[in-house]
Amino acid sequence: MRTDGKMLKVVLFTGYACNNNCVFCIDADKRALPEKTTAQLLQEILKARNKGAEILEIIGGEATIRPDFDRLVAAAKKLGIPQVTCATNGRVFADPAAAARIVASGIDSVIFSVHGPDAAVHDALTCSPGSFVQLKKGLRNLRALGFGAIGGNTTVVKSNLAALPRLAEFYIKNRVANVEYIFVDPNYGGARNNFKALVPRISRAAPQMRRALALGRAAGLGQWKARYVPLCHFRGCLDQISETNERELFLTEHWAPDFKNADAIGSRAVVGRRKTARCRGCGLFAQCEGIWVEYLKHYGDSELKAVK
Repeated sequence: MRTDGKMLKVVLFTGYACNNNCVFCIDADKRALPEKTTAQLLQEILKARNKGAEILEIIGGEATIRPDFDRLVAAAKKLGIPQVTCATNGRVFADPAAAARIVASGIDSVIFSVHGPDAAVHDALTCSPGSFVQLKKGLRNLRALGFGAIGGNTTVVKSNLAALPRLAEFYIKNRVANVEYIFVDPNYGGARNNFKALVPRISRAAPQMRRALALGRAAGLGQWKARYVPLCHFRGCLDQISETNERELFLTEHWAPDFKNADAIGSRAVVGRRKTARCRGCGLFAQCEGIWVEYLKHYGDSELKAVK
């Protein structure tokens, strides 16, 4: 624990290779960049431990497709990093042997990226036929191994908006206690390249996101959250905003092949998102990060409403 009471979280990018090809992916233009070597990653894991990291999140691309993934996790745990997690599309876990090997490595939790309640919605967004079936098998395999620390995240785009309530039911059925509904980031990658087809207006997305959160609360799952949203559209669930939670708890660093960000939370609010003149006098101004810069370029700020 740091002197300011916050935990250091290091998000370690192994590279950008992936066995999905999600249409909205922030890393869509980075697939050809070289992956980090095992030696590089082991050195970075040691560096994270020496800096006092209490949480190490290993991501890609899709980090679990690396043959050294379980070795990386095991090294982090052997070095004494308290929490090691990964964000994953879940497909590797469809192989029972791979699932068992990763669980045996000592991983503390995994976060499954689920973008639709069925194959029709999910596979259309991942551009990978069969990915939803494999994801479901992966969930079952982890449960069969007695591994219960499974979270979820969903990127909210135009084509899965109407399906969010059904997706909430999928998470409830599979007992996923921690879920984030993430309003798509159009500043980079696939959503920037194809903004009109992918990025919904916040005034249309927010009601469906709030409905999904409400379904989680009704099922006793109070740790479901919304991410990257202006707070004026979420006044009834301000205790379920990811950014508010993480600012209180974490200092987050991103270590990627092509950049290093020593304050991912602070820089996002300065560079990635904006509040406008319409936000002046809002009672939520201090705690809100506004909305994506690229969103404002396309849609303007007419949907932002100062809360008096």
